[in-house]
Amino acid sequence: MGSIWLISIALAGFFLAYLFYGRFLIKRFRIDPARPTPAHTMTDGIDYVPAKAPVLLGHHFASIAGASPIIGPITAAIFGWIPVFLWIVLGSIFIGGVHDFSAIVASVRHRGKSIGEIIHEHVGDLGKKLFLIFAWSTLILVIAVFTILVAKTFVMVPAAATSSVFFLLLAVLFGMSIYRLQLPLGIASVIGVALLLGGVWLGLVVPVKLSINVWIALLLVYITIASVTPVWILLQPRDYLNSFLLYILVAGASIGIIIGNPKIQLGAYLGFSTNLGYLFPILFVTVACGAISGFHSLVGSGTTSKQLDKETDARIVGYGGMLMEGLLAVVALIAAAAITSGKYNEFIGNGGGGPIALFSASVGNFISKLGIPANVGTTFSALAVSAFALTSLDTATRLARFSFQEFFEKEEESKPSILNKNRYIATGVGVVVAGALAFSGRWRAIWPIFGSANQLLAAMALLAVTVWLTELKIKHAFVFYPMIFMFAVTFSALVILMISNFKNQHFLLMGIAFVLFVVAVVLAVLAFKGLREKREAATAR
Repeated sequence: MGSIWLISIALAGFFLAYLFYGRFLIKRFRIDPARPTPAHTMTDGIDYVPAKAPVLLGHHFASIAGASPIIGPITAAIFGWIPVFLWIVLGSIFIGGVHDFSAIVASVRHRGKSIGEIIHEHVGDLGKKLFLIFAWSTLILVIAVFTILVAKTFVMVPAAATSSVFFLLLAVLFGMSIYRLQLPLGIASVIGVALLLGGVWLGLVVPVKLSINVWIALLLVYITIASVTPVWILLQPRDYLNSFLLYILVAGASIGIIIGNPKIQLGAYLGFSTNLGYLFPILFVTVACGAISGFHSLVGSGTTSKQLDKETDARIVGYGGMLMEGLLAVVALIAAAAITSGKYNEFIGNGGGGPIALFSASVGNFISKLGIPANVGTTFSALAVSAFALTSLDTATRLARFSFQEFFEKEEESKPSILNKNRYIATGVGVVVAGALAFSGRWRAIWPIFGSANQLLAAMALLAVTVWLTELKIKHAFVFYPMIFMFAVTFSALVILMISNFKNQHFLLMGIAFVLFVVAVVLAVLAFKGLREKREAATAR
C-alpha cells in the first residue's frame, strides 16, 4: 500500500472537518465576532495583547506542536499503522479539535482566565485549587523534560543552537517592527521568513558547541526572561516566525509523500499487547498530542485567549491548529511506516537516535522528491523540531507562572497577595523546581507518568467546559462523551502504571501515579456533583 492514500485521506478529512464540524462548533458556542474579547477589554501590554489571526495562529500552533506529535505516533507505531492512523484522524477531529476550541472560547468568556478559574466559578474553590496544583505539576514536568530535550539536541546538532539563538534576536526585531514601527505584516513576514531561512544556513556554517549542563543553565535563564517579558516582544513574534518552519516542513513532507508515494512497510495491526503495553489504554496516551493533549488547553486558556482579536478567530486558531497538528502526526506515522521493521527497531532501540532521528531521516527522504538533497532535508527537519521544542518550553514556563499566580489569587482586591501579583516570584519558583529536576536527571523516572497526566488534563478541561455549558443550557454531548472516554483512558493507564511500577519496585513512580489518580478522582467527583446539581436546577425551572 502506498503512503499517498494515508496523507490524502487525512488531508480530505481535516479539510471537511474544518468546514462542517468547525461551523457546527461556531453555532453551538454562539460565537459572536462583535463581542469584545479580553485582549481588548483587559489590554495590559504584557499578557493581554490583541493579535491578528495569522500571527496568533503561528504563536498557538508553534506552542502546541512541540516534539510530542512526532514522538508519540512513531512510538505508538508498534501497535500497527491502522489503529494509530484512525486515532490521529478521528481523535483530532472529534476530540482534540473540540477540546482546543472549547478551551479557548471558555477562557475568552471568563476574562482570559485559565481552565482552573472556570472550574472555580462552576465547581468551587477546592476544585480550582486541585486543578491548578495538577496543572502546575504537569507543567513543571514539561519544563524539565523539554529543557533536557532541547539541551541534548543542541549538543547533538550544534547548528540548531546557533539557529535558535539567531531566531530569538530576529523575533525581537520582528516584534518591534510590527508593534512599534507599524511595518505591514505581509512585508515584515516576507523579510522575517527570508532571514529565518538564513538563520538555518548560519547554524550550519557557525555551529555553537557547549556542554549539556551549560545549555541547561542557559535555557533556564532564557525561559525566566521569556516568561516575564511582554508577549509582543518575544513570545508572539518568535512563535509566529517559527511556525513557518513547521508549515514548510509539513508542506514539503506532504508533497514529497504524494510525489514519491513511499510504500507502507509497517504491519497494519501488530497485536493488542506489545512491549509498550496494551492497545487500550496505552495507545491513546502514547500518541498524546497527535490527537488530543491537555497541554493545549493550558496554552489555549493561558496565552492564546489573552491575544484573541475576535471570537471567530478561535475556529482557525483552536480547531484549525489542532487539525494541522494532526496532519503533522500523520506525517510522523508515515515516517515510521515507510521503513522496514528492522530499521524501525534500530532507530527506536537503545543508542539508535530515537523517534526524532527517525523522523528527520525519513522526512529528509520525502523532501528529496522535491529535488532537495536528502541530507539538507534531514538537517532542516532536525533544526525545525528543536525550534518547536524550544517554543513549547518557554510557553510552558509562562503557563506555569499563570497557574501559580491564579492559585494564590484572592477575591478581595483590597488584600493583594505578592505571590499572585509578582510575576518574577511566580516564574522563579517554577524554574527553580524544574531546573532542579532537570539537573538531577529524575525526569527520566517521571517521564512514563507524563503521558497520562497530560491526557488527564484534557479530560479535566472537557469536564470544566461540560459544566459551564450545562449552566448556559447549551447541549453538550459533543464534549461530554469525549470527556468520558478520556477519563476512562487516563484512569486505566494510571492504574496499569501503579501496578507495573509496584511489581518493579519503582515506588516513586507508583507514588506519583497514585497522587495524580487521587487528585483527579476527587476533582471529577466534585465536578460531576456540580454537573448533577445544575441539571436538577435546570429541570426544576
